[in-house]
Amino acid sequence: VELAPMRLYTLSKRHFVLVFVVFFVCFGLTVFIGIAGPNVIETSVARTDLNNSIKLKPFNLSSPPLSTYNQQLWLTCVVELDQHDGEISLKKNVTMTVKVLGVVKDGSTPYVNNQVHNRTRLLSCAQKCSEIIVAHLGYLNYTQYNIFVSFEDLNKLTYWKTYNPTFSQVEIWFRFVFVVLTFMVTCLFAHSLRKFSMRDWGIEQKWMSILLPLLLLYNDPFFPLSFLVNSWFPGMLDDLFQSLFLCALLLFWLCVYHGIRVQGERKCLTFYLPKFLIVGLLWLASVTLGVWQTVNEVHDPTYQYRVDTGNFQGMKIFFLVVATTYILYLLFLIVRACSELRNMPYLTLKFSQVLQDNFVAELSTHYQNYILNALYESQLKDNPAFSMLNDSDDDVIYGSDYEEMPLQNGQAIRAKFKEESDSD
Repeated sequence: VELAPMRLYTLSKRHFVLVFVVFFVCFGLTVFIGIAGPNVIETSVARTDLNNSIKLKPFNLSSPPLSTYNQQLWLTCVVELDQHDGEISLKKNVTMTVKVLGVVKDGSTPYVNNQVHNRTRLLSCAQKCSEIIVAHLGYLNYTQYNIFVSFEDLNKLTYWKTYNPTFSQVEIWFRFVFVVLTFMVTCLFAHSLRKFSMRDWGIEQKWMSILLPLLLLYNDPFFPLSFLVNSWFPGMLDDLFQSLFLCALLLFWLCVYHGIRVQGERKCLTFYLPKFLIVGLLWLASVTLGVWQTVNEVHDPTYQYRVDTGNFQGMKIFFLVVATTYILYLLFLIVRACSELRNMPYLTLKFSQVLQDNFVAELSTHYQNYILNALYESQLKDNPAFSMLNDSDDDVIYGSDYEEMPLQNGQAIRAKFKEESDSD
């Protein structure tokens, strides 16, 4: 059976180094663009006149003008401690009420959520207080928002945070470029394997045929819909594609390392089912948290699963237990795979050959030894006076070791000396 060849196993040292150089150059270029590019989050101070003499005083905060490139909107609050009272650290629950209104083009303010939301936030301060998220809008239907907020008697600063529109434009182009590149690589990969049946593909090639289309979805060709459609669905679709690719990558590592020990037919029940179970639970936990957060924020902009539900702690513990199981299982497969490769005889031969290729002096020494052996063989064995003396019984019966050597240089030198002796 002719197996589909893998380019990785036939790469020369020059090409192998070139692949890593290109990878690190591209990685360094993306890091440089990320550092020199625009900031991801744009922050502006929500200015308002606060009167701390009232226990709960509602005040109106108007957001800056927004566009679809702002993508999301956060209203956060940072409490300032009163240093004159000696209050430098505290932990307390803070009650707040929030009402969100959207401003349309004619200046009217229809309700985004036609209700007032009461929330309790844990205020934790140590020299400096942690930031409190008052409200979060996952997608923007209006060009401006008014949020009425009531806090307890606290000195506070409020901030509007959105995605930087310039960053959104850069993100669109980056995703477009990577979608095109991934599509080209996928087509080239499929074209290179067109001559071979899928039964002749290696486990790596089968997994690449799955990972490349998932990588295409990971880059999200539907991302521009987030700026064209006023809906939460494109954003949730992006999260779904990313979690699907990452979990497929985790499953790939398990299958490849286990596949080193299990050659031939890999049964679905014993080989794939335990891996699908572990990775599937990870995927289910991540998707559940994402969908849970998105759906609840649609109905309540003040919702946060980290602080508003006791079920989050149970989901967090469940995710950590499954993730720990995955890591231990992967380490076990890696150790078993390394021990299996060490016991394979062809691996030792390959490794010794690589060493000989890397050390020129050793290779030169072996080559000189071959030449000397060939000269010695041609001078003694071709001479009738010494042939019977130097041939042992084993050489007569089984043939000389030198006669079995396929070294072309030795044979050429032997023939040359034989011609000279015949002419003499």
